[in-house]
Amino acid sequence: MIDIFNFLEIYRLLGEKRLNNGTYLIGQAPHVAPNAWLHSIYPGLNLNEIKELESILDKTIPDYYRSFLENSNGLKLFNTTFCLDGLRKSYGRGLDDVWQPFDIRTPNMSERPKNAADCFFFIGGYDWDGSLLYIDSHTQKVHLCRTDDATSLYEWGNFEIMLEPEIRRIIKLFDSEGKEINPKISTLPI
Repeated sequence: MIDIFNFLEIYRLLGEKRLNNGTYLIGQAPHVAPNAWLHSIYPGLNLNEIKELESILDKTIPDYYRSFLENSNGLKLFNTTFCLDGLRKSYGRGLDDVWQPFDIRTPNMSERPKNAADCFFFIGGYDWDGSLLYIDSHTQKVHLCRTDDATSLYEWGNFEIMLEPEIRRIIKLFDSEGKEINPKISTLPI
């Protein structure tokens, strides 16, 4: 897996904080909200948590994403510009409880796009228009689709091939303070 922290190094100058639940916050973003952070990286899952998640989803998590979840239980970059989902452990209202990944169960169970094949495992998306990302467990390819239609709009060879170039691409859309250079330009890869 790539070292996500290396890509976000420049934003550490804006502040960093480790919460009691293990969440790592990078880059205070007062231009977003008084207590906002640019990046949230969540602590990895242990083997029992991954097995529990697979049981709940009634699916095997694709290998590349399983490896990612062992290292990081999801992430949010540039607030929610690009997100990878994970196991949300609490819906409490405590200060640390709000710093959790988007729940991977939602797009895989309750808000699954129409025409999504059983082999599509949804992993995250973009806040520009709510587009989703999924892994086709038969081919290991990662696909971009709309929220209501799983038809592939863009694809990458696998999760590892997608992650590093996407992070690099998205970083170029923001300045050193984490502000979008041009908010009218789509943050999607297409």
